[in-house]
This record gives sequence, structure tokens and C-alpha cells, in this order.
Amino acid sequence: MRKLIMWNLITLDGRFEGPTPWSLDWHQSIWGPELEQLSLEQLKAADLLVFGRATYEGMATYWQAAEGDAAEGEVAKFMNRLPKVVFSHTLERVEWAHARLATQDPAQEIPRLKAEGSGDMLLFGSANLAATLMKLNLIDEYRLGLAPVVLGDGAPLFQPQLSMGFRFLEARPLASGGVILRYLPKA
Repeated sequence: MRKLIMWNLITLDGRFEGPTPWSLDWHQSIWGPELEQLSLEQLKAADLLVFGRATYEGMATYWQAAEGDAAEGEVAKFMNRLPKVVFSHTLERVEWAHARLATQDPAQEIPRLKAEGSGDMLLFGSANLAATLMKLNLIDEYRLGLAPVVLGDGAPLFQPQLSMGFRFLEARPLASGGVILRYLPKA
């Protein structure tokens, strides 16, 4: 059975993107060989990627163009070749290779997807979808790349009305000054 793992980079003040959509230049503060290696390890263990609409649109644009880039080519190959499920009420179709539009509500679709495979399902970005899945207690593990940056403004990963506890698994410091944090939701 698959596990749903939320993987996101966040700032010290809890933002997953800056004040405008896709303002992610702060990602460079944590990126380096260690995070690239972790990204590859996670993608190799995954057999499905999960996105909300906005994250899907940004990721599809970015990763399709990055496959020819020598620095990002290996990560891009996984991103482009892995199956993807996109949750959206507004999209009529998805065009990224191996992507399909979710046909059911996440409350029904995610448990079905968990039962279908044996690899990990990785949820990237997708704060609105993540908030829905958190409220439904459907996320099995939280992996956060904590960047040594404070933005002061931007989209928070954890919505203000959400209240939940976590059980600590791991903290791994990076040479960049960032920290990889892993948690399980408290039952």
C-alpha cells in the first residue's frame, strides 16, 4: 500500500512561496548537492506524484523545459516520467506526460490511490489540496526542507485555521544551512 508524503520547501516563517504565485527564488538558499540527492532518492521511491491545479501548472512548465538542462536533467527525467494525478475543479485536461485529472473528490480518490500501488505518493506544493488532505488525515508523512530565509509575506503552507500535532522522525542539517525535517501526524 502506498504512503502519501507531503514534500515542501518552506521558509523559517512558514511560507512555501513568496508574495506572488511562483516567487520561489529563495529555494536557491537551500538547494545544493545534498538536497538534489534527497530529491532523487524520494523520486526513486515514488510511483505517483500528486498536485493541485496551480502547482501542476507551474511544475509542468518548469520540469518539461528542464529535462535538457545538465544540472537538473536527472531530477527532470523522474518528474517527467512518473505518473501524476492532478486535482482540479477548473482544468478540463492535463498535458504533462503521464498526468491525469482526478475524477473524484480527494476524500475518495486518495484512499483508492493508496490501495493501488506500493511506492510512495509525493504531494508537492499544492497548499489548498494539502490543507484538505490534512483535515481528512490522509497525509502519512510530512517532509519539509526548512530554508534559512524569512520572507515576511507570502503563502503559508499550513493554513491558520488548521490545528494538528506531529510526531518527530528526523532532522537532517544541510551544508546550505537548511534542515530536512520529517514528521508523522499524531493519531
